[in-house]
Amino acid sequence: MGDQYHFSALRLATKKRWVAEQADGNWTEHKMKKSPQTNCLNINRREMLSRTGMGLGVLGLAGVLADETAAGTGRYVGMQARSPHFPAKAKRVIHFFLNGGPSHVDTFDYKPALEKYAGKPAPINLTTERKTGNAFPSPFKFKRYGESGIEVSEIFAKTAEHIDDIAVIRSMYADVPNHEPSLMLMNCGDSIQPRPSVGSWTMYGLGSENQNLPGFIVMCPGGMPIKDAENWQAGFLPGVYQGTHIDPNKGTVQRMIENISSPHASLTTQRRQLDLLKQLNREHLKTRYDDQLQARIQSFELAFRMQTEAAEAFDISKEPKHIHEQYAVSSGVHARQTLIARRLIERGVRYVQLWHGAGQPWDNHDQIKDNHSKLAKQIDQPIAALLTDLKNRGMLEDTLIIWGGEFGRTPTVELNGKKERLGRDHNHYGFSVWMAGGGIKGGTTYGSTDEFGFKAEENPTSCHDLHATILHLLGFDHEKLTYRYAGRDFRLTDVHGQVLHDIIA
Repeated sequence: MGDQYHFSALRLATKKRWVAEQADGNWTEHKMKKSPQTNCLNINRREMLSRTGMGLGVLGLAGVLADETAAGTGRYVGMQARSPHFPAKAKRVIHFFLNGGPSHVDTFDYKPALEKYAGKPAPINLTTERKTGNAFPSPFKFKRYGESGIEVSEIFAKTAEHIDDIAVIRSMYADVPNHEPSLMLMNCGDSIQPRPSVGSWTMYGLGSENQNLPGFIVMCPGGMPIKDAENWQAGFLPGVYQGTHIDPNKGTVQRMIENISSPHASLTTQRRQLDLLKQLNREHLKTRYDDQLQARIQSFELAFRMQTEAAEAFDISKEPKHIHEQYAVSSGVHARQTLIARRLIERGVRYVQLWHGAGQPWDNHDQIKDNHSKLAKQIDQPIAALLTDLKNRGMLEDTLIIWGGEFGRTPTVELNGKKERLGRDHNHYGFSVWMAGGGIKGGTTYGSTDEFGFKAEENPTSCHDLHATILHLLGFDHEKLTYRYAGRDFRLTDVHGQVLHDIIA
């Protein structure tokens, strides 16, 4: 009881003394004077523990407060366009994602050795999820295209006409042969932990050139891919950087973007309502930092602004007849969403990701000849048309085009019991991705798989290397584009990644 009283008396005396000395302006002069209570020889055990132990807590608190201060000022930078670390080769990205895993040996990685061993056991071991059998040569013909003479499958013959603008990375690899973790790895840089997507990092670094449209738009016909919105999540980044999902299969703009206009209030009335709501939210934010509330405020404002521009941006009926024919718009939704993507990047949208469809359409365990032919036919001409269109408009040089899936497929035939299914199993050991435009050295190949297409052998390339290269083309040092979260500076490439300078012009 005596100790407690003495400590309380000490606090009261110190406070009174501080107040008095502040009042007469002599704080600097008097603060060094010792009193009997502050003499180290007179303090008791409880005071000593309080002064030493509580000091450590204050140090920890200072670090937490510093993080919160950074979060409230420097970390949240909104949607405004920003300059990268160094002059960028690419200003925007269109990413074709062939969810399910396209077969590299049937598209951009020709393997004549498979024909030599057709129907025979390949002299190499590959562990996959399912039982596979003999070597399975591609049912498609390959041909050399362009001045570079790169061999491409007949199912991408129209895209192949642009091979001199394309760099094919033939030595990609993933961690596991499963869709879910491989999708996360390819899109977010981590197969297990929730991390921001490439598009979200792009938005965080560059912002958007158009404040009336989302800067990161995702189109997936018919619904969602495996892992849904996690593929374009903002993770620990502010929610304003998350991708905006749109189903182009719904046809009209009013159906693609629900509530694009209000039947109840005019734009003037909505503006007054939002101004009041913003004022209330700002008052709420003064007493705390809440990135979710910041994202909510931004989403309300963006939804209002979209009413003036989104309908026009998604309306491809405004395009001339020859453009419709060039993209083969009448052929289906993939042509429409590719043309929409071009219209979006023209209007300042930073990152557009085009998925092939709901689920995992390219996951062809059966009848790969029929299935890959059908799928490739849906996107081959639209991709070729996009490359031509961008080049004609002078936009290909600063628009990065990416094509690929989460992994490849086995060069051996998949078995169902002892029966061949004429399809291929998942293969994460080696697969292909290609890039074009935006500073890419066209007509090049990088790395290679072994002679059968099982595994990346020359210049094995991880998703971290791919991401580092994407960020480099956008003007960022991937080691310096960081975000402080939970006391650590995170980056898209974690602690990995090498820029593929060999494919950069």
